[in-house]
Amino acid sequence: HKQFVGCLGCAAKQRQMRPLLAICRLTVALLLLVPPSVLGFGKMSSVSTSPSSVVASSSRVAGLFIETPLIPSSELTKLCNRPVYLKLDTLQASGSFKDRGMAHLCETFKTQKGTKKLISSSGGNAGLACASVGPKLGMEVSVIVPESTKPIVVNKLKSLGADVTIHGKNWNAADELARKRVEEDAEAEYVSPYDHQLLWTGHSTVVDEIVQQLPGVGNTPAMIIASVGGGGLICGILEGLERHDMISTVVAAETEGAASFGKSFVSGKKIRLESIDSIATSLGALEVTDVALDRARAHQVKGGVVKAAMCTDAEAVEACVRFAADCRILVEPACGAALASLYSDRLRNDVLDGLGEGPIIVEVCGGSGVNIDLLSVWKKEYLEKE
Repeated sequence: HKQFVGCLGCAAKQRQMRPLLAICRLTVALLLLVPPSVLGFGKMSSVSTSPSSVVASSSRVAGLFIETPLIPSSELTKLCNRPVYLKLDTLQASGSFKDRGMAHLCETFKTQKGTKKLISSSGGNAGLACASVGPKLGMEVSVIVPESTKPIVVNKLKSLGADVTIHGKNWNAADELARKRVEEDAEAEYVSPYDHQLLWTGHSTVVDEIVQQLPGVGNTPAMIIASVGGGGLICGILEGLERHDMISTVVAAETEGAASFGKSFVSGKKIRLESIDSIATSLGALEVTDVALDRARAHQVKGGVVKAAMCTDAEAVEACVRFAADCRILVEPACGAALASLYSDRLRNDVLDGLGEGPIIVEVCGGSGVNIDLLSVWKKEYLEKE
């Protein structure tokens, strides 16, 4: 390259060669800067060019959500006698996995529709994700939450600049008001906390990351465990598995008092709960989206396994307490439902029954409705009863 540029330097003494010299020097500079793999020569780049690498890429590049760590859990590995890894989506900016889908949805609304105002209904975490992502895109955010929403979440929403309205006994009532306000405001766009294809595609990026982060070449997880509320996360996980042509066992974890997916899946028909009777208010959807049930059945048809794991509130709280002791991280009981699938002796035996070889992934979905004082109260209420 140096010899080539030098020869051109001699020729450049002639005025007519100057434009050619400039072009050649620029070309050589680019060749020196750009890795050969990008140009199609030599060893392939470690960055995949498959469809999975470009899913929600613009929102990821914009910093609207992050790639979260996948770490081994020594305690759960001992309990399960096989490798168990924790996908720490609790480290997203808003405190939960919701940033993934919300980032993809809001960024798409912004670029394709020019949306400037968002109205969301939420039990807390979806609203926090919307309030975290929206302002980064220059969007105004309003969130309607039910009366069951913890004050800590309401305060966080307000601190992020969201306009907050508390309405109704459960999320469904709050959602009705959110939809009504969107109808009355021509500039506003409705943001569902879980029931939208863009949300599911955004959530599916968790599988893309797991595939890249698992140690070993072609290491497919035997099982992925995730909490289920309205069904957005499990829709995303199943979409990601489909994209990677992976046949894994998927465990949909809920508390018994908020088991809209589990009761529907076990009965073979969609069931609407009469009420939410659980400490895990973030799982508080009276009915799961139809797509979650459809995708679960489709996964089974292709040879995969889907299990419903329903824990008690006490088991969810105990999982939160043990997880805090093991990893020094606080999560909501809604996330504790997924962790309880392995921490609970009762649930663990059923979950692991018939499982093939391979590691287990627990999606630590997080949740912002927790602090050390709340965890202490829950521990006393559910685990220290006389």
